[in-house]
Amino acid sequence: MTPIPFNRPHATGREFDYIREAIARAHIAGDGIFSRRCQAWLEEQVGCVKALLTPSCTGALEMAALLSSILPGDEVIMPSFTFVSTANAFVLRGGVPVFVDIRPDTLNLDERAIAAALTPRTRAIVPVHYAGVPCEMDEIVALARRHSLLVIEDAAQALGSTYKDRPAGRLGDLAATSFHETKNVTSGEGGALLVNAPDLAARAEIIRDKGTNRSRFLRGEIDKYTWIDVGSSFVPSELAAAFLWAQMESAGAITERRLEIWTWYYAAFEALERRGRLRRPIVPEHCRHNAHMFYAIVQNHETRTRLLDVLNAAGVNAVFHYVPLHSSRAGRRFGRTIGDLPQTDSLSERLIRFPLWIGMEQSDVAGIVEIVEQALG
Repeated sequence: MTPIPFNRPHATGREFDYIREAIARAHIAGDGIFSRRCQAWLEEQVGCVKALLTPSCTGALEMAALLSSILPGDEVIMPSFTFVSTANAFVLRGGVPVFVDIRPDTLNLDERAIAAALTPRTRAIVPVHYAGVPCEMDEIVALARRHSLLVIEDAAQALGSTYKDRPAGRLGDLAATSFHETKNVTSGEGGALLVNAPDLAARAEIIRDKGTNRSRFLRGEIDKYTWIDVGSSFVPSELAAAFLWAQMESAGAITERRLEIWTWYYAAFEALERRGRLRRPIVPEHCRHNAHMFYAIVQNHETRTRLLDVLNAAGVNAVFHYVPLHSSRAGRRFGRTIGDLPQTDSLSERLIRFPLWIGMEQSDVAGIVEIVEQALG
């Protein structure tokens, strides 16, 4: 079959026009008209108090760690099954990631495991909305409120998803989302910090702009700006924002098409699931996902290795996902683990992700599924 890459970034056709417009406006350093449009779109779609574009979701998480005032030795509860940036953002402030297990159904942070991880040093909980399916946020937020903890959503994969009809990114105090080229809406590299706690909004602007009150100066609220807090350079290029704006204008259509492709996979793998060869993704009824990815859980690690070899030999770039952080060298050095993490260990070794990008046809999905059926017998 024709080679099928894991991802192929989608362009709407307006990206170059907006980049040319940004250049013509002679302002490409950031926080120009396209940045403002993107941030306003996020505030409207998510309903957050303030949205701030960043060069990456990693940068947004680092901003969240700064806003959380994490001090050396402070603890932050998170799943081990996540990208390294979720932990790194807090380790950079001297914080200690506390790894807990994931749910067997959604692969999200198991809200039932959080209580056992609490100590007097706990400062925040970081739920990760895996594959665009939101965590059980009502329970997580309620527990956080009882213990005066911040909730910081890692919504890197979840822009456009909802939990009980409420947008992901609007469910905690802070959230970070991603516009990496593998995401539904992309600027190649990019992200955003979403601020829901009103008392954190003003400081978020300051931290994003190198610890200065430059944003107030640009709005004409003060006659000069100065250094007033810690911060760093978290403002992305206006060229990236121009590209992103073209994507945001088509976000609904992009997600709709991805959901169609996701549904093709889901229907085509039903027979293999009935025969016990694999397990399809589970999306709770009260959640709406954004088709960020399609994955399956096979019987064991050996089966996954064999299946990946067969698929890639046939030109299908299927992949696995995270190596759990608690088993990594840095994870053991900087973090700690609450008991055994059986679901994390087992599911991470059996998960396989399949290509999903706009431009795929139903025949592509059918060909991939046929290869899987033959390989799994």
